[in-house]
Amino acid sequence: MSTSNFRAGHVAVIGRPNVGKSTLTNALVGAKVSIVSNRPQTTRHRLLGIATFPAGQLVLVDTPGLHRDQGKATASAMHRWMNRAARGALEGVDAAMLVVRAGQWDEADGFAYEALRSAGLPVVLVVNQVDRLKDKSALLPYLAQISEGRDFAGVHPISALKRNGLEALVDTLLALMPEQPAIYGEDEITDKSQRFLAGEMVREQLMRQLGKELPYATTVEIERFEVEESAKSGPLLRIGAVIWVERDGQKAIVIGKGGERLREIGAKARQHMERLFGARVFLETWVRVRQGWSDDEAALRAFGYHD
Repeated sequence: MSTSNFRAGHVAVIGRPNVGKSTLTNALVGAKVSIVSNRPQTTRHRLLGIATFPAGQLVLVDTPGLHRDQGKATASAMHRWMNRAARGALEGVDAAMLVVRAGQWDEADGFAYEALRSAGLPVVLVVNQVDRLKDKSALLPYLAQISEGRDFAGVHPISALKRNGLEALVDTLLALMPEQPAIYGEDEITDKSQRFLAGEMVREQLMRQLGKELPYATTVEIERFEVEESAKSGPLLRIGAVIWVERDGQKAIVIGKGGERLREIGAKARQHMERLFGARVFLETWVRVRQGWSDDEAALRAFGYHD
């Protein structure tokens, strides 16, 4: 990789919940490093997605949705943790993408913009899901309205899902990065371990299949992650995942009638793992109860939610 005029730096991916931040991160990286569902708060951890191009490298800091602080009296420990993770993404980055949903701008979007400007960061406005706008003629007036009185380093209407508009966005972001060699190797796509990603793949299926029934009451702990090498068939990953819930009734929902729901969650998670890891996966899953874990700071630390 030539380092002549090469640019590299960190970009925070910020926005209110469920505007497509993780879908955008995955699209730019070219691989699934951040889980996606249509439920808010799917992303809980700060995660780096590494996108390398001929002209430079973008280290994308994907974050939980940014909320106004609710105060300790009303916010759960999980909610406070996610807000800390989102705000922590602003430390040491070179620029930020403010991701919004096309046709929408509310108080939460304004709050996120002000947080970025207060941090002194160049802000690139990314208007996602333009493909879903029914009235395409409304896009330009909408862009003019939300840009008025705000200092954006660039404004990019895109569709992260369909990968439309990404090339121009990358050009704008790279221009904001310092000239320096790549921070990570060309073949690296995230800072997270396979063990962490395996847990996220299971949690993604929980959010997708049970998001309406158990939106935030589950988390996943990887108890076992072993690699067995075989000259004939390649590596086999043996993974043991514990799904934690807060009540016995929730355990029954996750398992499903005759264990059917748990098998479906495991089967789909395993398929995603095999595609991401490029290896065969043997996945075992269990469901256990720990009452009130999402509002217990000690439990959160035990389950990997570290500042």
